[in-house]
Amino acid sequence: MNMDPSVNVLGGKLVPCSHHPLTGFFRDGCCNTSDEDFGSHTVCIQATEEFLISQKASGNDLMTPHPEYSFAGVKPGEKWCLCASRWLEAYRNGVAPLVFLESTHKRALEIIPLETLERFAAETEIS
Repeated sequence: MNMDPSVNVLGGKLVPCSHHPLTGFFRDGCCNTSDEDFGSHTVCIQATEEFLISQKASGNDLMTPHPEYSFAGVKPGEKWCLCASRWLEAYRNGVAPLVFLESTHKRALEIIPLETLERFAAETEIS
């Protein structure tokens, strides 16, 4: 499946998620995706401490820096392109972070209903 890399869940132009830290499967600041993005890094979230701890406990350590990959680790309050399945897992575990709909790629809708994302919607602002 080849998705248009510029369309968000609302049907509009995909707005950048974060440049600080630089996020996205392509590290372009956007939650763009492609057939090579098996994890579907499509949901733009604002991390919370509770969410990050929960992710680490389930094997998705976003907090620990990995300088060898130019990764400083995600901190509470920062925005990040998260795998759609990881957001859904956090939702089911009661720790879903806020979502920036204009910065969330439409491919996320393959596993997360728009109505669910809308309940966690935050206002978009690029960092």
